Amino acid sequence: MGRAWLLGNALWLQLGWWGCVLGAQSTWMLLAVATGLLVHVALCPLPRAEAGALLRVAVAGCAMDSALGASGVFDFDHAPIPIWLVLLWLVFACGLRHSLAWAARPAWRAMLLGGIGGPLAYCAGAPLAEISLPMGVAGTALVLAPLWALWMPLAFRLAGTR
Repeated sequence: MGRAWLLGNALWLQLGWWGCVLGAQSTWMLLAVATGLLVHVALCPLPRAEAGALLRVAVAGCAMDSALGASGVFDFDHAPIPIWLVLLWLVFACGLRHSLAWAARPAWRAMLLGGIGGPLAYCAGAPLAEISLPMGVAGTALVLAPLWALWMPLAFRLAGTR
């Protein structure tokens, strides 16, 4: 894929993140995100492989967030997790084989990206989506940083990133 595809994918990740987080309060935004996901898969050169990668990452990510919610790191209004967060996992997975692929190897890049970016995304998104962080922002970030440092290389593996 060319530079335009990578830039478009990076833009999609940002728009999708905002659409999901703000979509916690607005259903039409979630419909727009779902449409964007379908367009992403349709435009990929190997749509079946891309869909499989998205599903593998999203299922594992939803399981992780469900466990974090059950353990009291997050306080969701919906059990096990809200639909906007399921869509957010699918959006996140869209970048793993494309605009985020630069971080797949060596593993330290994935760990650094996950350890910093994961907690930032959660802590920034929680108040916008009205998710409470019972441990506070700092406590939540301290739990999420090592978890995401380990999760990110696994996410790349699940996505089949080269």
